[in-house]
Amino acid sequence: MIPLKDSAAGLYDWLERRLGLGKPAIEAAEHPIPRSSASWMYVFGSAATVLLVLQVVTGILLALTYTPSADEAWGSLQLLNHDITLGWLIRAIHGWGSDFMVAIVLIHMVQVFMFGAYKYPRELTWILGVFLLLMTLGMAFTGQVLRFDQDAYWGLGIGASITSRVPFIGGPMVHALLGGPIIGAQTLSRFFALHVFVIPGLLLAFAGLHILMVLRLGVNEWPMPGRIVSKATYDREYHELTEKDGVPFLPDAAWKDAVFAAAILLSVLACALILGPIGPGGQPDPTIIQTAPKPDFAFLWIYAVLAYLPADLETPFLFIAPVVAIVAMLALPLIAGEGEKHWSRRPIAVLMVAVIGVALGTFTHLGTYVPWSPVMEAWSGEVTPAAYLKDRTPLERQGAIVLQNKQCRNCHALGGVGGQRGPALDAIAVRMTEDQMIRQVLQGGGNMPAYGKALSPAETRALVAFLKTLRGPDNGAPATDASRSLTQITPTEKPATAPAPAEAH
Repeated sequence: MIPLKDSAAGLYDWLERRLGLGKPAIEAAEHPIPRSSASWMYVFGSAATVLLVLQVVTGILLALTYTPSADEAWGSLQLLNHDITLGWLIRAIHGWGSDFMVAIVLIHMVQVFMFGAYKYPRELTWILGVFLLLMTLGMAFTGQVLRFDQDAYWGLGIGASITSRVPFIGGPMVHALLGGPIIGAQTLSRFFALHVFVIPGLLLAFAGLHILMVLRLGVNEWPMPGRIVSKATYDREYHELTEKDGVPFLPDAAWKDAVFAAAILLSVLACALILGPIGPGGQPDPTIIQTAPKPDFAFLWIYAVLAYLPADLETPFLFIAPVVAIVAMLALPLIAGEGEKHWSRRPIAVLMVAVIGVALGTFTHLGTYVPWSPVMEAWSGEVTPAAYLKDRTPLERQGAIVLQNKQCRNCHALGGVGGQRGPALDAIAVRMTEDQMIRQVLQGGGNMPAYGKALSPAETRALVAFLKTLRGPDNGAPATDASRSLTQITPTEKPATAPAPAEAH
């Protein structure tokens, strides 16, 4: 009988001759790093990698049961929560693991920035880290959408309305994400593909390249005041440092990484056991709008910022601030690739981290309780004022009933009574044509979700008929389509012009 030890050694030799992975793996584990880098301050990258593996494993387990269908997604999550053994725990680990991963990646980016590890020759390592951060946030957002509860539905509607504001390509982008102009049957399939295939694939690819760059270029040394990074001398100085005062990654640094990663995994498990899975809340229903959709932890600060911004500044902020921030992060190692690394010699960097940290912390805290702006009030019990029903046709009165039954006044005021999330309806017919009203009701836009699936054609027709009667206290002229009126002018006709002003006497 062949001893177990000899059989294992034989199997290893058989695989090694064909794959040749053992030697590179041993070299990677024993690669020298500066002794100062075998520190508790260098454990965040390994912890983020372990959390990524955790997310992949738990995500595969959840995908075995989850149904990416608008009609069945909510029910499949209820099945996981209540009927499948330990399904709730897998969901909880996956959800809390996502929050921990976002936090660890952010801390790792701050540590790399403060230690000047983005400087030569690790510029590409930093750029890959920026993309890893974006992919991690993308995973967090698409994961929230897949819960497809009331908050997810409204949050997705707001996200789609924001995307639609992108000049020129906003409409096609919304169609690509939602599978059409409204949240429908194709929407969850698109986000499921993003969350399960596209983004994880990019994450694994970027993470692999990131680790390869770390092995190729070495772990950044502990920054020392006065030690200047110069492209002409850094490679030689780093090599001399590892030769003179270097230690193998395994075990000198690896055990700290392992202990910290284990502590993070235990923390995720503790949150999962004590706090349970995140959602889902109520079933998605666009007719139930007594809700203030709040995003998950990673995006609460954006929610709070938009809640306090004036409406006319929302679009510029959403499309300028993120682009400037991402471009600045990508350009940082290319602009400041040399010079001091130590934080005591980089006061502007320290001030930036402090200001951004305080701002993010403050807005994240505010995001836990601030209402969406503008303020929304629930007036679903208020009947339509009698003055708005006088001399109305039966169809128009039926539209007023639809307005009341669908609780439109939770967001829109009428006669000075109602919510302020959307514009008042008293003079809506002066501002919008019939076609614009139909399109807004069915497809949504701005902060309004699409109601195409919540209203029957008859209800839509009646509602728009009633809205067309709302011209304000002055009974202003109904809105017209200027482009249509111009196309109706014959070649021999000229558009009417305003009369010249009379001479002053």
